[in-house]
Amino acid sequence: MSVQGPSLEALRQLLAGGVPPGRSDEDSVRRQWWAALACLQDEFLLPLQPRSGLWLASPLPALYEPDLLRHLQGWVWAPEELGSLLQPAAPLLPGQAPAPDKAGAYDPGRFTRLPLSAADGTDPLLLLITPQLQIAMALHGPVDGRQLLVRTDPASLSAALALLDERLQRSAPEEGLRLRQALQALGSLESDSHLAASFWPRLAERLAAMAPSVTLQPLVHRRAGSDEGRGGSSSELALLEALTHEVRTPLATIRTLIRSLLRRQDLTELVRQRLQQIDGECSEQIDRFGLIFHAAELQRQPAAPKPQALARTDLAQLLQQLEPLWRHQLQRRGLELVLEIGADLSPVLSDPSRLETMLGGLMDRYSRRLAAGSTLVISLEPAGSRLRLRLGAAGASRFQAGFDNDLGSRQAVGPVLSWNPETGSLQLSRQATARLFHSLGGRLTEGSGRGLTVFFPLAPG
Repeated sequence: MSVQGPSLEALRQLLAGGVPPGRSDEDSVRRQWWAALACLQDEFLLPLQPRSGLWLASPLPALYEPDLLRHLQGWVWAPEELGSLLQPAAPLLPGQAPAPDKAGAYDPGRFTRLPLSAADGTDPLLLLITPQLQIAMALHGPVDGRQLLVRTDPASLSAALALLDERLQRSAPEEGLRLRQALQALGSLESDSHLAASFWPRLAERLAAMAPSVTLQPLVHRRAGSDEGRGGSSSELALLEALTHEVRTPLATIRTLIRSLLRRQDLTELVRQRLQQIDGECSEQIDRFGLIFHAAELQRQPAAPKPQALARTDLAQLLQQLEPLWRHQLQRRGLELVLEIGADLSPVLSDPSRLETMLGGLMDRYSRRLAAGSTLVISLEPAGSRLRLRLGAAGASRFQAGFDNDLGSRQAVGPVLSWNPETGSLQLSRQATARLFHSLGGRLTEGSGRGLTVFFPLAPG
């Protein structure tokens, strides 16, 4: 298929104008791309919480944060081999369109898929326009001179939009009209002249913490107790952060594609169930590796972490909200769940945004010790000036031996992870779990065979 209008490769060349040639190899530049996407979303977009905007990407959706996809309008040039994977199902009736959510937010399944031509190339690119932030990113260059391009200047962004508008006008006029209407709806844009100055240092910090490759981190040639050893420990943690990021980010992209496909109306029930299972597994592993990443970050701090800004948190309500999801997760492993919550419990001091993921990680950590057919009992009750959260197994005496053996057979894998060689289970260590809860205002206690207990301080007033 011939390109109708300028190619996306022409856009990359436009963005590369005036930029010195790159010197990276493929592995390095791909690592830069993933780090740049994470940096853009975590450090800049999510704090802004944009409620309007647009994005254009190729050859797959570059954005993966649901809170962003829900509100931003998107177009994706994708290879024909993907068929209609990225294309939402058409309305069943003429004139029928998906309804917005209660807040009128944008539907993440409604980004438009466009055909990718051979002349477009397959290097990733992203153009993002919101009222408060505008940026273009792409990978470019020959095999021995790869580079990450990041442009934030109005002249380059205007030229890029003009090129894409011309492309759409000649290949998909209706989409070109939608793009122009979306741009007009944004109104005046605030161009942050300091964005590039702050983006590159943040990206450099993230890349430095990611440890480029094992071959550049000689972990096995350090002397115990020396400065090299302490530096090596830091390198191991950096490598762990890199590995968790490399696993978590592609999983988030896969989950976005799966959720887009789930919006189709022509799926068989079996296919829908399998896709929902994949979505659930991706979400669990994203959360799990997110906790490992955060635990490694905390461990790299020289002193004991101070609890971050804490707020009044209704822990009882949070547990009730999580109960259906946890029950579903446990049932996939042949386990049951019993949730026991006392009446009229006071709020606690914690960080609800991180606490939800941390509680899920704790539940997963404990439940993986239980044999199929067991019942996980989670209780929440007053304990003086605190609330006590307990995780235990029903009929603990029946599982006592297996539980103790599981604890005893665990081997430390550095300060963050522990591994059970008998089951192949890799989890956060007790030290790392306790450190995470401390950062959220809680205190973890763990007794062999008696389960896990976390104490949370009551909120004042």
